[in-house]
Amino acid sequence: MPKSSGSYSTSDLSRKSGDIIAEALRHPVTITQRNKPRLVLLNIEDYERLMKQSDRRTVDTIETMSNELFAEFENAVEAYADEDEAGHS
Repeated sequence: MPKSSGSYSTSDLSRKSGDIIAEALRHPVTITQRNKPRLVLLNIEDYERLMKQSDRRTVDTIETMSNELFAEFENAVEAYADEDEAGHS
C-alpha cells in the first residue's frame, strides 16, 4: 500500500471533497483536525488488503497451538535454559 502523501484538514474535506476523494482513490490521504492526524481515507483495495493481513494474525495458547509449533517453543525454552545455566557456571 502506498504511503500517504496527501494531508488535508476537515475544513478542506468540506470544501474540496471531490478532489480529496479522487486523490484517496490513488493513495491513502490523511485528514487532520486541529493540526493532528485523525482519519485516513483509502481505496477499497488497500482496505481489503489490510483486513486480509490482520486476519492472518493468530494467537495461540499452549492448548491450541500445533504440535510442530509447541516443539519449537519447547526447544527455544530449553536452549534459553541451557544458555542461562552456562552463564551461571
